[in-house]
Parts: sequence; structure tokens; C-alpha cells
Amino acid sequence: MEPFKKLERGDVAVFRYPKNPSQFFIKRIIALPGERIEIKDGRIKIYNSENPNGFVLEENYLSPSEETPGEVIFNLTDNQYFVMGDNRKYSSDSRSWGPLLKDDIIGKVLLRAWPLSRAKIF
Repeated sequence: MEPFKKLERGDVAVFRYPKNPSQFFIKRIIALPGERIEIKDGRIKIYNSENPNGFVLEENYLSPSEETPGEVIFNLTDNQYFVMGDNRKYSSDSRSWGPLLKDDIIGKVLLRAWPLSRAKIF
């Protein structure tokens, strides 16, 4: 049985780091299996069957001053996710090591306990 039923865009996931499976990372799901993602000029554009012309991803969970550096294009397969950290300038994520395989995902983050001022149940 899987530890989660379904991951949605914007969910935060815990997974084994693809370059060293003994390490665990926590990142946000940006693009879902079967989608195409393009990052250019600080904008993230997602293409899928509901949006064949694409849409610009709105990320209300980020600080307005947070920028998304890098230029990438990925066509995700049916078992891949594209993940990124919220601290975009310094995050080691799918922009540098590619899509995340579904089998590497341990589960979905349901609680943020630290810092206490930002504690939250998802």
C-alpha cells in the first residue's frame, strides 16, 4: 500500500535523493506525471491535457520577492514528478538533477512544526 493516495501540484513530499538514496529531501511538487514543464525568465509554465497551450504557475506559497532561476524543459513520463525547493536560488532540486521517480517518494508532508511561528497542518 502506498503511503499517499495522490500527490497534487503544490504538495510537499519527502523522498530519497536520487543521487544518494541514503539521504532524504523535502521539496514541493511543481509538475505532475505526463506534464511538460518549462522554466524561463523566472516563470514556470505547465502543459498538460487540460491546458495544451500551457499556463503560468501561480505560487502563492512563495514570498513575492522569490525568483525561480534557471532554464529547463522536461517532458515527464507517467512515473515522474518535477520538484523544487521554496528557497529557489539555493535549492538542489529537479532543475539540477532532473525529474523525481514516483518510486523514490516516501510520502506527503502533513505537518510543519518548525519554526514554531510557522507551524501548520497541511
